Amino acid sequence: MAEVRMDGLLAGKVAVVTGASRGIGEAIAIRYAMEGAKVVVSARTVEEGDHPLPGSINSVVQRIKDAGGEATAVRADLAVGEDRENLIKAAEEAYGPVDILVNNAAITFFIPITEFPERRFKLMQEVQVYGPLHLSQLVLPSMVERKTGWIVNVSSHAALHPKPDAGGRGGTVYGMCKAALERFTTGLASEVYDDNIAVNVISPGLVATPGVVHHKLINESNQDRVTPVEHMSEACLRLSYSPAAEVSWRITYADEMIAEFNLVPADLLA
Repeated sequence: MAEVRMDGLLAGKVAVVTGASRGIGEAIAIRYAMEGAKVVVSARTVEEGDHPLPGSINSVVQRIKDAGGEATAVRADLAVGEDRENLIKAAEEAYGPVDILVNNAAITFFIPITEFPERRFKLMQEVQVYGPLHLSQLVLPSMVERKTGWIVNVSSHAALHPKPDAGGRGGTVYGMCKAALERFTTGLASEVYDDNIAVNVISPGLVATPGVVHHKLINESNQDRVTPVEHMSEACLRLSYSPAAEVSWRITYADEMIAEFNLVPADLLA
């Protein structure tokens, strides 16, 4: 039975998870809370009904609190620099310096390059590339001072180069953003390695999140390759407590982590 252990692997740690109103971000936030972390749950959707898709940061926080965990909801539009600054400020005011940052938020438009609007291109770059960089800048000073910290960036198989005859569904800009995020991750990991700060990329594979279902990305050709969201949350947990010398500079997938470390994905809070 899923439960919160306040003396768990992340006891006393402060974690900020973006894009946490539903799907992968929700699962990561809950899994961290189950291991005793104080979790700042962030997204744009505050209440159920604020977005066409189900899920909200308040409902995620309530699930955690109902199980005896610690969490707080902070609304943030990661396309807005002031919101990013306020998110980290609110986290520090609520719980203290941030130990773990999970950059999971994304905004995606599947449009062919010949038709891609400049404003949407810039919005995707802001949320998925500059947003993680800026949030990292905001949490790194205290991490460097304390010689400890973990940054997990959520990517996608879309970062891989497609075959020339693969065709397309308008995912080129999305893949471009994720490829940039991965290069940022390895570069930052190298910069802060001596400060014992682990920086990693993890991709979920194909997970049946509300967003994936909405974009109709699961079909007969790939439905047998769907990864349970619990695999992603467990793999992210594993990247969020080991020293940098053990786990850093990785570009990996959830199921690879499950296999490498013989992880048994935990059930999440109902």
